[in-house]
Amino acid sequence: MHINPKKTIAIKVKKIIKETFDITTLELDTDLDAKPGQYLMVWIPGVDEIPMSLSSLRDPVSITVRNVGEATRALSQVRQGDKVGIRGPFGNGYSVLNLKPLLIGGGTGIASLLPLAKKIIENGYKPAFLIGARSKNQLLFLKKLEKIIEKNNLYIATDDGTEGFKGYVSNYLNEILKNQKFDIIYTCGPELMMFKIFEIAEENNILIQASLERYCKCAIGLCGSCAIGPYRVCKDGPVFTSEMLRNVNYDFGKVKMDPSGKKIPIDH
Repeated sequence: MHINPKKTIAIKVKKIIKETFDITTLELDTDLDAKPGQYLMVWIPGVDEIPMSLSSLRDPVSITVRNVGEATRALSQVRQGDKVGIRGPFGNGYSVLNLKPLLIGGGTGIASLLPLAKKIIENGYKPAFLIGARSKNQLLFLKKLEKIIEKNNLYIATDDGTEGFKGYVSNYLNEILKNQKFDIIYTCGPELMMFKIFEIAEENNILIQASLERYCKCAIGLCGSCAIGPYRVCKDGPVFTSEMLRNVNYDFGKVKMDPSGKKIPIDH
């Protein structure tokens, strides 16, 4: 099903899964025709409408949310059987290329990459996956990844060292690249993390596709609230290629617009 982007459809939440102390997955009672990396606009009645990456594209369709603000807190408190409004799917999604891939996810960015990993495997390839979090108890979808990613292709980093490599995923990436070669990196997570990964990819002549997040209201490229350089993240993205990132290197990893349109530093 492809939902009219101008019309919000009420969809029942058929299952709720508590992934970590602050991350929740909502399984939705619907079918979608979506690509890995695309997103939905999710309306929480009486609160707000926000963009949410699809953490599963079918059987079931799901979104995964971290409780970080008013809208995400309300979405995290939705109960089984409640309804939310959705529009979409939107955006360009990831392009699966005939190249040796490394997927790098930080925090809830891992949710965007899980459907991509499954798609790459369906196409007959064996992706490597590097996941990162502040601590072991915030690692998302680790058990799911252990089922589909070969053991020697799954890398884990935590800031505090409670699981896997101690430090940032970018630091671990430099270590991994000493012994492994990849043709393309797919990444989603905090923008400062992705900016560092982009720099490393450029230094090593590795292609990159990065899923960016900006303040998104319309999702169809009209309002301009998600603009970065010449692009609208909602429509031209959210997935940016190496070439696109080079074109916005003056903003990427540095500044974004707040709801008023004022440029503010990226601090996460």
